[in-house]
Amino acid sequence: MNVRCIIIDDEKPARDLIKAYVKKVSHLELLGDFPNPMDAMATINNQQVDLVFLDIQMPGLTGLDFIKTLTTKPAIILTTAYPQYALEGYELDVLDYLMKPIPFERFLKAINKLKPASAPVTTSSKEEKTPEFLYFKADGQKHRVEINSILYIEGLKEYVKVVTENGQLITLASLKNLEDELSHPFLRVHKSFIINKDKVSSYSNHQIVIKGNTIPIGKMYQEDVLKEMY
Repeated sequence: MNVRCIIIDDEKPARDLIKAYVKKVSHLELLGDFPNPMDAMATINNQQVDLVFLDIQMPGLTGLDFIKTLTTKPAIILTTAYPQYALEGYELDVLDYLMKPIPFERFLKAINKLKPASAPVTTSSKEEKTPEFLYFKADGQKHRVEINSILYIEGLKEYVKVVTENGQLITLASLKNLEDELSHPFLRVHKSFIINKDKVSSYSNHQIVIKGNTIPIGKMYQEDVLKEMY
């Protein structure tokens, strides 16, 4: 059974991130996203809304004050950069309280509270398919590489360079095939680069730094990358 949800947040990047996460969860159905609570009222009053992702600090009417106006209250997941409101949020019987920036794993944990423990959430993406390790052939041998040790992968025409915390190796492989095999926390940021988001030291609109290595963000990937890195 689908969970029908809406997003209320005055910041578009924050709404876009939650929208991207919602798309990955097979049983979530997004009815709309709104920059303020008043714009969301028609949807709440006229449609069945099961869940609201609600920002707290918004101009005009705050998220907490908005909750108090609801006569029929859907499940509420608060999304905020301000931890001082957590207690008041829980006093209003919210489902969960997510601190920005919100990791996908924490988002899933909140969503799982809507379902019985015997029925864990499933996603429509390849989130659960990433293996714990891969074997790469190099120097006449097969090398076992732990997935969580990979910093980034660089495409070199017919070959790829796999850079890990312990060194690097060059193997005959397709960057596209590796992109299909790897999922979170790996992200394609350029036609020649896949990165491990968990290893990022810093980033800007145009580049990412991982352990002193500067990796460019391709123009065609920029919008999606910045949403994921938000």
